[in-house]
Amino acid sequence: MRPRSSADEDVQRPSREIALWMLYPLFFVAIYLFHLRLLRLPYFWDEGGYYIPAAWDFFRTGTLIPQSTVTNAHPPLPSILLASWWHLSGYVVSGTRTLVCMVAAAALLGVFKLARTLTSSPVAAVTVLLTALYPVWFAQSTLAHADIFAAAFTLWGLAFYFDHSESTTNGGSIKSSLWAALMFCLAALSKETAIVTPVALALWEGILLLQERGEPLSRRLHLRWIAALLVPILPLAAWYGYHYHKTGFVFGNPEFLRYNATANLSAYRIALCLWHRLLHLTTHMNMFVPVACMVAAMFIPVAATNTRKPIARPPLKAIGVVLLANWIAFSVLGGALLTRYLLPMYPLILLVCVNTWRRRIPERWPLIAALSAAGFLAGIWVNPPYAFAPEDNLTYRDFVVLHQQAVRFIDLTYPQATVLTAWPATSELNRPELGYTNHPLKTTAIQNFSMEEIQKAAADPGSYDVALIFSTKWAPSANRVDLGRRNESADTKYFDFHRDLSPAEVAAILHGEVVWQAHRKGEWAAVLHFPRIVEAALVEPRRP
Repeated sequence: MRPRSSADEDVQRPSREIALWMLYPLFFVAIYLFHLRLLRLPYFWDEGGYYIPAAWDFFRTGTLIPQSTVTNAHPPLPSILLASWWHLSGYVVSGTRTLVCMVAAAALLGVFKLARTLTSSPVAAVTVLLTALYPVWFAQSTLAHADIFAAAFTLWGLAFYFDHSESTTNGGSIKSSLWAALMFCLAALSKETAIVTPVALALWEGILLLQERGEPLSRRLHLRWIAALLVPILPLAAWYGYHYHKTGFVFGNPEFLRYNATANLSAYRIALCLWHRLLHLTTHMNMFVPVACMVAAMFIPVAATNTRKPIARPPLKAIGVVLLANWIAFSVLGGALLTRYLLPMYPLILLVCVNTWRRRIPERWPLIAALSAAGFLAGIWVNPPYAFAPEDNLTYRDFVVLHQQAVRFIDLTYPQATVLTAWPATSELNRPELGYTNHPLKTTAIQNFSMEEIQKAAADPGSYDVALIFSTKWAPSANRVDLGRRNESADTKYFDFHRDLSPAEVAAILHGEVVWQAHRKGEWAAVLHFPRIVEAALVEPRRP
């Protein structure tokens, strides 16, 4: 009798597997404790610009169409979940971030189920750990963007989709298809672009159906899955119909539609986005560490005695279809190339990487996993040598802290001032519910702090007496390596890249003085004051 191998252990694992519900508290507590210092931060960027105001409107008035912010036709499920939670926790920032931690933990549980179905428990555990530590995922685990909600439901939908290949009965397959349809429906109602994944899988099932030859049972199975995967189109279409009925716009206001879709259809821009998105999926925030190790491991032949199986070919092809569809879709859709749009794709890439290491380098794969974890931990705090969105790691915390300090300074020193600034600081000053101030302050808005916008502000000096300026784009300083500098002209044309003027330059152009400024790891903010000479005259009050 041959000795039992690790592969045999993987085959026998179902009788000893830990129940998923027992893992969820562990995942939640770990996420909550690792993000403890972030739970009381005021809302950041798109949180304060759309998602929190939209949920706030639903919380106060019950309207699914935002009234206090521009409507852009995003589906309403995040607003419904946030408002429902606020009825339990109260409207506090820490309560919101606790809910997002719970959603992130549920997403990681879906990653674990998916990975354990396709591989083994050790691979699933390492995949979950690396996903949680990946800087983009780590940062998004407390931010109330729709993307984390959509990612959680998408990953559970994928977990049930891949579970059907393990079903030994027709009833098990039916149950999996129903659960997958429900999860993908919830994903689409969290964010409209989540529809890409089930539609891509439906097309893949259609290809498999065409390849079937005289297998009635298999053909019925493919038809069932095509139907289940196309079901999420119905609630999404119903939402757009409701939105059109209420606003007269199907996909949001015309400016939103232009920025995120119709203005993005030039061939050169799409090609440029495909390149950027490929880098986002394979190299961004130290993702190159596990990917490069996987590519290197592919050149190592599998030992004859190694019985560990790769991911089965049909699920692996389906993963490839999902990655390809999202890579292409998010190279066309979206005015900003934000990596959080790809959030559910990163666990799939890490799953393939981890299983490849374990199969081809069985003795050293824990070391490669540790190296990847170290790279991700470094990426949480250390910024890369190119421009990126602050929300891709803890740079967003530096941004928020600087804005807290600047708004507090204005609140205490110039409480009656009209503040010249740009979004998102306009919302931070106008909306006390975002957590920066206790009362709304008057603002004059400009687009950014480029030369063109500051010159426009200089033409109307009487409309403001204080300015809050800040870094709207993170980029390496002039004396450091900048891998993105050679793409600056294209980024300026297609992705709204610009150079913010320094506080001293803005003060010189607007004839003011810098009264407060601070820097944190490449982020900066400053408050400028403009002494105005005002003509005054005594006027005798009119007598009744």
